Amino acid sequence: MWLPLIVAAVLLAFIFANRDFRSAPGLIIGGLVVGVVIVGGWYVSGHLGYLPEDPQTLEEKFVATNSGRLESFSFVAPTAYLLELLLLWTDQSRVVTFGIAGVLGMLLGSASMALATRTFRWEGFASVEDTSNHVVGGVLMGFGGVTALGCTIGQGLTGVSTLAVGSIIAFASIIAGCVVALKYQMWRIERVDAASLARPGVAAGRSIASG
Repeated sequence: MWLPLIVAAVLLAFIFANRDFRSAPGLIIGGLVVGVVIVGGWYVSGHLGYLPEDPQTLEEKFVATNSGRLESFSFVAPTAYLLELLLLWTDQSRVVTFGIAGVLGMLLGSASMALATRTFRWEGFASVEDTSNHVVGGVLMGFGGVTALGCTIGQGLTGVSTLAVGSIIAFASIIAGCVVALKYQMWRIERVDAASLARPGVAAGRSIASG
C-alpha cells in the first residue's frame, strides 16, 4: 500500500506547487470530481457488476463490460463499440455496456452543461488548411489511441490509476507528443509573422499603427 501513497503524495506536491493552480478552485474541484468518477467506474464494473459464477459457464464474470473484465472510463474502444451497436442494432446479443454508457453519458453531460451555462455554440472549419489539419490530427489521434490501447482518459487517468507501467509510458508519450505539436504550431505562427513583416506594405502599415 505504500507505493500508491508515495506516488499520490509526489503528484500532489508537484501540482500544488503551482500558484495559479492553487488560486483556481474550479481546477481543484474538477480534478477531484474526475478522480472520483474514475474510482467509481472501477467500483461499478468490479463490484456491482461482478458475478462470482456465471450460470452458463460456471466461471466468474464481470457483466456489462465488453472485455469481460474490470473496466473504468475510456473513449477509444467504447466509441467503436457504440458505432458497432448503432450499425447492428437489430442484433439482440449487443447491449449497452459500461463503456458505451460512459461515452453516451459524456456526450449528454457535456451538452447539458453547455446549455445550462449558455456556452453552447456551433463551430466549423475556418479554411481548407484548418480542415486538413483537423483531418490529419484526427487520424493521428485515432492511430495513437488504438496503438496505445487508450487515450488521455483510458491510459492517462484510468490506466495510471492502477500504476500500470504501460499506462505511465503511454501517458508520458502523449505529453511529449503534445509538446512537439505545440512547438510546431508556434514555429508555423512565427514563420507566418516573419513573412508578413518582410513585406514592405505590411511592415509600413504595422509601423504606422504602432506609432
